[in-house]
Amino acid sequence: MKYYIIAGEASGDLHGSNLIKQLKEQDTQADFRCWGGDLMQAAGGHIVKHYKDLAFMGFVEVLTNLRTIFRNLDFCKQDILEYRPDALILIDYPGFNLRIAKWAHEQTRAHAQTLPLKIIYYISPQVWAWKENRVKQIRATVDKMLVILPFEKEFYKKWNYEVEYVGHPLVEVIDGYHAPAGAIPVFEKPIVALLPGSRKQEILKKLPIMLEVSKAFPGYQFVVAQAPGQDQSFYNELLAPYPDVAAVSNQTYPLLQKAYAACVTSGTATLETALFGVPEVVCYKGSPISYHIARRLIKVRYISLVNLIMDRPVVKELIQDDLTPANLRRELEPILSNPDRRRQLDRAEQQGRGLLVRRGSDRVAGGTGGVDQGDGRVVVEVDGRRAPADDDARPGGGTAHCDRRRQGDVTGGAAHQYLIVAGVNGEGPAGHVPVGEVLG
Repeated sequence: MKYYIIAGEASGDLHGSNLIKQLKEQDTQADFRCWGGDLMQAAGGHIVKHYKDLAFMGFVEVLTNLRTIFRNLDFCKQDILEYRPDALILIDYPGFNLRIAKWAHEQTRAHAQTLPLKIIYYISPQVWAWKENRVKQIRATVDKMLVILPFEKEFYKKWNYEVEYVGHPLVEVIDGYHAPAGAIPVFEKPIVALLPGSRKQEILKKLPIMLEVSKAFPGYQFVVAQAPGQDQSFYNELLAPYPDVAAVSNQTYPLLQKAYAACVTSGTATLETALFGVPEVVCYKGSPISYHIARRLIKVRYISLVNLIMDRPVVKELIQDDLTPANLRRELEPILSNPDRRRQLDRAEQQGRGLLVRRGSDRVAGGTGGVDQGDGRVVVEVDGRRAPADDDARPGGGTAHCDRRRQGDVTGGAAHQYLIVAGVNGEGPAGHVPVGEVLG
């Protein structure tokens, strides 16, 4: 079968690569044409657009790149028509992918005999955070939604839309990860990992603050996780005033395996850090305009996935004006020196891991066909062709919820009507509003 997969973020590239591997095990003749990155290409996908050319942060940044965005949409539609896939798999990246889903559904209805396309969405848009009425479009245009957060199944149920909860893919990825020998240098001091993000704009906002804090903890080795998409010269300029700070490039997981604590930009990295068992402080700072717009639109209390999943402030979040060197130093101190605080974080993170229910990429690969057999099995079916997929028992356990009450800012400031939401695999908070979200 032929699969057209669209991932517009680094995290989507990771999850797309694991999905490709599992689909190839089920279908040795499978062919993949993709928007993604190096990992999807290494797994066997033919990359037609790299995610590094697709990412624009914030409302202002999106508006200044409208021409490029619409040009990408037009190219994608034409490419799908020429490739004629059996299945279209959309991974997160909602501003772009929801538009493609709507267009593909219209094409399938108009040309059912010549384009019998199955539309699968893997990793739900954060409709529970803002623009909830997008569920109507999803229900009308997506044949199968595969969700990765425990509370999402209940959320969609109230809209009378059945989705498949497959667990968070990062649990499986991190449980099975073993860093190669020599992946990062050996340091004499305990490591504090600095994860400032992958985009130049967000790095420039947060990394200088993280670096300044390193001066207050000479007994620790601060190490920056450099994103593979940025030039070394870009980091060299930022690191020059801090000769005691080290850096590693494209080695975030080996770094987290060795880290004693971390300062982490809001997004998927907050969950990755927690799954590695590393105490963290979550950091967010975006452009003032994007932040204030998003604060009025987004309807959840926390920006980190850890806190969203647990539905309580497990890890400290420093947001916008609260992200200062002084505040970050104050929040980092107890997770470095207070054993009780570290044990408290460890217990909470283990509870969060339990809620995520490891299901595996094979579950997702099976779910791409979207035909539930009622006994826990999922059968891949596209245009009448079927292949059974192995499966575990159905997911169970408790669910979280998105509380929309007025809530005091967790940093101790004045109460805010709602706070911003962190990225589920790249769908970021204020200042990181994905491409096209602003457009509708």
